[in-house]
Amino acid sequence: VSCCFICYDMRKNGAYMPIYQYTAKNLESQIVRDSMEAADLQQLEARLKQKKMFLLKAKQVKTKEDGSYRFKPEELADFNRQLAAMMASGITLVRAVNIILQRDMKPAMQKVYRRVYRQLQQGVVLSDALEKQVGCFPDLMINMYRAGEASGSMEKVAAKLADHYMKEQKTANKLRSAMTYPIILLCLGGAIMVFVFTGVLPSFFDMFDSVGAEMPGITMAVMGLSHFLTDNFLFVMTGVLIVVAVVIVVLRMPTVKLAVDKLKLRLPKVGGLMKIIYTARFARTLSSMYSSGLSMLRALEVTSGTIGNTYIASQFGGVASRVRSGETLSGSIQPVEGFDKKLISTIYIGEEAGRLDEMLDSIADTFDYESEQAIDKLITMIEPLMIIVMGLMIGVVVVSVLLPLFTMYQQMS
Repeated sequence: VSCCFICYDMRKNGAYMPIYQYTAKNLESQIVRDSMEAADLQQLEARLKQKKMFLLKAKQVKTKEDGSYRFKPEELADFNRQLAAMMASGITLVRAVNIILQRDMKPAMQKVYRRVYRQLQQGVVLSDALEKQVGCFPDLMINMYRAGEASGSMEKVAAKLADHYMKEQKTANKLRSAMTYPIILLCLGGAIMVFVFTGVLPSFFDMFDSVGAEMPGITMAVMGLSHFLTDNFLFVMTGVLIVVAVVIVVLRMPTVKLAVDKLKLRLPKVGGLMKIIYTARFARTLSSMYSSGLSMLRALEVTSGTIGNTYIASQFGGVASRVRSGETLSGSIQPVEGFDKKLISTIYIGEEAGRLDEMLDSIADTFDYESEQAIDKLITMIEPLMIIVMGLMIGVVVVSVLLPLFTMYQQMS
């Protein structure tokens, strides 16, 4: 009974124990696979030893509380901005989080903040409190706060994080707006074409058949497609949905995603613009982490997961090993395919001048601006392309109808 009350009290106060799935061996050399709550791997190993078992491997799994809400960049920017402002005014961290908790917000967000606040009250540092909310806060934010706690510059780190996520959200919004117009145009155009093929064209084709008008090849092809869609509409729509679902699943496969991300960098025109966007993300994240006091190796490890391109990220194992062996950052990044060449030159200048942190800030600002320009160029390239595609589709339909009408008019004359 007392154990039940202790467990209830821990959950009530937000002290959620991670759950580990483990593989162990008992005294009879039998393999045991199970799960267990533990504060960390050391505690898990100690508990298994009490049961006369030896830990072979373990991994932490998400509980229902873990990842209950994944914060968006604008929400992270707002949280860090408020935290930086209040800490600059002399308000303690615990009090600042409590004030944020009292504001109007989504219930899921409030639940996460409440767990963080309770753990801060128990003496847990902010980085650990955020890390315990598995899946809610990004590794970048957790590691930067950990560095800020070690250097005593929490206020500075919070301000940098607010600026970082604000810029990230701005870039994401521009990319979203760049894709919204083509997607809407494609969906609307597809719906109109389906309506034309199934509701409008059959009337014309029936009229052509009744008068015995001569049918050119393009009209016969469109007529056949129209009859097929009309007779098998449900099957066609089901097939389209299945194909879309299969494509989505296939694109999420690691090998396919890697190949697609590699292809993005090699597309004519588009590839160069994508490189600028990825370089801007890398430069901004690395600048934020390095200037907050993180080691270069740790900063590179976290930064590789924020670029948004698995092909570029897959090359960072070699970058880390070269930096670890004593090579300069500019020399280590040079073999990486996917970054703008100006990045390496600028980092090299910063290393030679002994002002790498300042140069990284400058690079980040420069590439943020160039990233916005690249996104604008992508929009200007996509919009005319979509209009041309829609124009060709409409042109085919119009020609397929006008040619028989013109033939009928000649026969009547």
